[in-house]
Amino acid sequence: EHKAVDIAVVRLPRISNFTDFSPLESHPALGVRYVDRPDRLGAPDLVILPGTKSTMPDLLWMRESGLEAAILKLAAAGTPVLGVCGGYQMLGEEIRDPDGVECGLSSVRGMGLLPCRTVFEPAKVRTRVEATVTGGPFDGARLDGYEIHMGTTEVRGNSFCQLENGRLDGCQRELVFGTYLHGLFDSGEP
Repeated sequence: EHKAVDIAVVRLPRISNFTDFSPLESHPALGVRYVDRPDRLGAPDLVILPGTKSTMPDLLWMRESGLEAAILKLAAAGTPVLGVCGGYQMLGEEIRDPDGVECGLSSVRGMGLLPCRTVFEPAKVRTRVEATVTGGPFDGARLDGYEIHMGTTEVRGNSFCQLENGRLDGCQRELVFGTYLHGLFDSGEP
């Protein structure tokens, strides 16, 4: 069955919060497929990098499998890419883990699609939030979601959204978007 919009979600080895995409899977116009190899990526209308329990090892897995190169090629050709939580961290320039919070690596080069860097910290953020997208094709969209992540991301560019408390979240550059908000598709508000 052909769907109007083809969405490829990268099936990371340690994917988490995959229920983030359930609302997309149930939408009649959207075809959501999970890919774990570059030859299965094809030419989707949107690529999503989901959350993960191990950001740095999963980024290295994408690099070794060839998925990172395939996604970078799609992004360069204008395919939108969305990273959620760990996927957002991967889209930046660097991920650092000076205290060994996640794994034995002290730093990993990111994909370089967003002008941001993440540093892992022992404290875990767990917060329910409402937000409004700030700019880009989704400008003004209202989101209702939650944050569960370790670390802080320094953004040198445009944020993705503004949280109800005024704090900015995420990053966007051209058609690449990153956010810490899980459940961002749940509210369904325009």
